[in-house]
Amino acid sequence: MSVLARSRSNPLALAILSCLSEQPMHPYQISATLKHRNKEASIRLNYGSLYSVVGSLLKQGLIAEHGTSQDGNRPQRTIYAITPEGETELVDWMRELIRMPVKEYPALEAGLALLPVLSPDTVVALLGERLDRLRASIEQEQAGIAEAAQMGLPQVLSIEGEYAVALLRAERDFVESLIKSIDSKQIGGYEFWARMHQLRDEGVSLADLTRNPEKYFAAGEVTWMALDEAPD
Repeated sequence: MSVLARSRSNPLALAILSCLSEQPMHPYQISATLKHRNKEASIRLNYGSLYSVVGSLLKQGLIAEHGTSQDGNRPQRTIYAITPEGETELVDWMRELIRMPVKEYPALEAGLALLPVLSPDTVVALLGERLDRLRASIEQEQAGIAEAAQMGLPQVLSIEGEYAVALLRAERDFVESLIKSIDSKQIGGYEFWARMHQLRDEGVSLADLTRNPEKYFAAGEVTWMALDEAPD
């Protein structure tokens, strides 16, 4: 994989190119511009990493030094400008982001993949806490959208906020449904899940449960389990 291809994994690089496509800037000005436009809500912004990304873009020839500026007694700051190659990369990268769905790995998805590690009661309690936070986040995002509208900011310049709300609402609805499914014991495999944690509480080891499932569960209840012996 080329350096250029690897750079497309970092949205901060894209944001830097976008700022420099407007006019030459020094890194602090880039950071201030992104913060002023509230883009740090969608793109992770760290001043130290910004300098690192600027250096990477410079090495790739996507930006170039454009001069220096000095404010009072402060050290000189290097101003950067986007190159023609950078303009091409910016447009191509944006086209790819908008056109191509990609597989992402949200933290919640990882937790759901390993859900049986926790007991049903624990999961319901934790999901309830998550639900409260999701509702608060939705209100916060909606307030941000309303504030942007009051400032006269065009919708197209803050559309990512609407996307964030849509995702939060979808997650909220899913979590509400999952809580109900577990609470009502209607989720598939509930009996096995609850029984497993009951046995664990009684002192049965997970290794014994895995190696001898027929000893603890009804016939046919755990035919899906991988019964290969674990290495000693």
